[in-house]
Amino acid sequence: MRLGIAHHFGWAVAVTASADHRVVDRRRIELIEPGMPRAPIHHEGKSLDDAAAAALVAKVRASAIRAASAALDQLATALPEPIVSMSLRSWPVDFPDDIAVQRRVPYESRADSVMYRQVLAELAHARGWAVHFYDPREVEGQAVNVLGERADEMLHGPRAALGPPWTKDHRMALAATIMAG
Repeated sequence: MRLGIAHHFGWAVAVTASADHRVVDRRRIELIEPGMPRAPIHHEGKSLDDAAAAALVAKVRASAIRAASAALDQLATALPEPIVSMSLRSWPVDFPDDIAVQRRVPYESRADSVMYRQVLAELAHARGWAVHFYDPREVEGQAVNVLGERADEMLHGPRAALGPPWTKDHRMALAATIMAG
């Protein structure tokens, strides 16, 4: 099974597909525990000094590890076969780790999102899953090229077969699993 993730602040669309690109599971997963700030740098951290912002980010990150881990365990348990890979939206390899730097433009608007993806990647590696990265602007087109004549059926067919929701996020996550193969 290949898992594709289309994440948002504190939650994600998770689509799991078989080796032949058939959707086996699709669900919303929580990436943070209830009551925790979803964007500790972009929103809550703006009014804090660097040390307090770093402490808040550490608290939110720990919550994200617990919540995402539980969601991934639940998903893996529900599947008929083991997950072998997770696909995530890529982030710049030179993205800074320092919270003080992350709080400045141009990083401030992306730091929380990168944190969630880093947590998911760490959790996937800890489970022995390969981690693949995708560009959200290109992945669906790349999958169309791979699938050829089957593209419409594979990427849009799950809405008819499974019913709503089947959104752009679902198609992107599925396309990412195709490109991971």
